[in-house]
Amino acid sequence: MADRKSTTAIVIHCSASRPSLDIGVREIRGWHLARGFKDIGYHVVIRRTGVIELGRPIPAIGAHVEGRNQDTVGVCLVGGLDDTGKAVMNFTPSQWAALAITRRFLSAVYPAAEWLGHRDLSPDLDGDGAVEKHEWLKQCPCFSVSDWLKRGMPVTGPLPG
Repeated sequence: MADRKSTTAIVIHCSASRPSLDIGVREIRGWHLARGFKDIGYHVVIRRTGVIELGRPIPAIGAHVEGRNQDTVGVCLVGGLDDTGKAVMNFTPSQWAALAITRRFLSAVYPAAEWLGHRDLSPDLDGDGAVEKHEWLKQCPCFSVSDWLKRGMPVTGPLPG
């Protein structure tokens, strides 16, 4: 795997899994290999318990955002679906704490990198300069990364609207 030449963004994802599913790098790597990836697409996976697991080597080009893998690091929070399969922000307090640690580390390594959610990289279909809810290709990571950066841990629960 080749290394990134530059890192312009850290992209937060969710695994789109139910809260009872205790998975990590091993399981997600299996999913990604079955889809034809060379390895797990994410660089960091944060389990429901808050354990931080390393996936692809941090400097390596990932496979987590089509069209933006060359200049981004992928961080995946396990969860993001309720028991019926509906998108929901259901991350644990331990995951939020682990995400804050991950943010401090990656921001020290890549101080100029912007923090985004996967959905923030959806196309701006109406060309107004903002990617809005009706333009999201996915709801991932099921919360506003910009709000999290401003306020810290959001309230867990169903998505608004």
